[in-house]
Amino acid sequence: MKIFHNFDEVGQIRNAVVTTGLFDGVHIGHKVILDRLKKIADEIGGETVLITFDPHPRKVLYPDTVGKDLQLIYSQREKIDLLQRTGLDNLIIVNFTVEFSKITSVEFVRDFLLGKLHARKIVIGFNHHFGHNREGDYDELRKIGARNGFEVEEIPEQDIHHETVSSTKIRQALLEGNIQKANAYLDHHYLIMGTVFRSSPVLAGMGFTSYSLQIEEEQKLVPPNGVYATSIIYGDVSARAMCFIRKNQEHPLDTVVEFHSIDPVEDLTGKLIPLHFHKKMRGEKVFSSREELLEQLRSDKEQIEELIF
Repeated sequence: MKIFHNFDEVGQIRNAVVTTGLFDGVHIGHKVILDRLKKIADEIGGETVLITFDPHPRKVLYPDTVGKDLQLIYSQREKIDLLQRTGLDNLIIVNFTVEFSKITSVEFVRDFLLGKLHARKIVIGFNHHFGHNREGDYDELRKIGARNGFEVEEIPEQDIHHETVSSTKIRQALLEGNIQKANAYLDHHYLIMGTVFRSSPVLAGMGFTSYSLQIEEEQKLVPPNGVYATSIIYGDVSARAMCFIRKNQEHPLDTVVEFHSIDPVEDLTGKLIPLHFHKKMRGEKVFSSREELLEQLRSDKEQIEELIF
């Protein structure tokens, strides 16, 4: 996958099949769009293109209201990693500014989709809007396409058990600790990616060698405090792990994401790994003694070992 940080970096793209959006979560609805892009590109000998934006437009346009406390399902690095797995050919990450937000839908199509990418076909999700004040939509795109020789296709809403999938609902499920519901929406395991460093000597002293993951972005959404069944997938390593989360509300980058590998693994210190989440086992507890903590840890580990990963 080629990654560009502005349109001027983009060279010649063969028969560009384009979509645009934030794609926070890279969830099942996003994957349907990307799969459709790939199918069309294969049919016309073209390349797939996703135009996305950073930072999140709400953060830029409404910094004191809806954007103030907005948390994102995935960091930029995590999103790029997930998009790479989909087989996307080209990713354009546009720096979203107040000035960029003033570009009209007609200008966006004329200057970028046509002027820079020479798009052959544009695929958008259901009820997608773009351009200044979200004025552009499927009908307008279709009319512009008819005049300029490109096609437009709208993908219907996706649902899980008759419930419409959205990034907002995924965020809510994660904030409630409902990992299994979030995973169903995502169509993959929610993950936290970070650099690993050695962690609690207290746990190590009780036979639970642990590591911590460094949270990379302050806006990264992290599930509530508690113990989680997770897995480590890194290179050839695939191991079950017990994860402990202790959030720092005032300083999100200081949130503790600590894990103990249930299965044997090489020393992970200094490695960049994704920790995949399967289920929340319990909430946070306060223990009156070291023995009580040790008994609980053993119980947590046994319960995780009984799960089918």
